[in-house]
Amino acid sequence: MAKAKTPLNKTASKKTNNTFMVFKKQNYILLLLSILVIVIGFMIMGSGKDLPFDHPRKITIAPLVVLLGFALGVVSILYTPKENSPKEEE
Repeated sequence: MAKAKTPLNKTASKKTNNTFMVFKKQNYILLLLSILVIVIGFMIMGSGKDLPFDHPRKITIAPLVVLLGFALGVVSILYTPKENSPKEEE
């Protein structure tokens, strides 16, 4: 005697395709912008082969640009965009 196998939970047998995004589009744009700012900062730091290693552009401006990029990355993670709600009519 063979028993037919039936699923214990009918909802478990159905596959759902839910795409859940952690961040919104604005967060990803800000994150890509912060990565771009960090890369620009490192390019400034490494540029100027004819400049001495202690040139103010290399030891002051470039690290500030990199720190600004990291700060923008933190802001892009913590930023929560406002939902577009219909205007309330009174």
